[in-house]
Amino acid sequence: MTTERPENQGEPDWFPRLLDALERCARAGKVTTYAELAGEAGIPGPHAIHKLTEALERTVSRDHAEGRPLRAAAAVSKSRGGLPGPGFFQHCTALGLYFGPDRGPQAETFHRLELDRLFVKYRDAGGDV
Repeated sequence: MTTERPENQGEPDWFPRLLDALERCARAGKVTTYAELAGEAGIPGPHAIHKLTEALERTVSRDHAEGRPLRAAAAVSKSRGGLPGPGFFQHCTALGLYFGPDRGPQAETFHRLELDRLFVKYRDAGGDV
């Protein structure tokens, strides 16, 4: 169910599918790996994961500007024990949302708090977010 939203303007044709996939994860209260997300969104290669991470950073910026939970928190790296990649934390730091390392207990706590905000928002909204 791809939806047209103002935030999709100027984005690649797969961007709405990315948002839909992130929101499905949020409603289900689960995370997904970058590779799974890139596949579900139909992001073409080459460099599909790089395209995905850039789109996730734009999504973080937009969500923050709108006071929303960070949908990108639902995307994690397969090799980082359930955490997003370093770029997620670095981007959150640049936005003034996070102050700490990109791994370890502080990063885990920040990520868990963002996931909790995301999951609660989508659970309580019943999909109307």
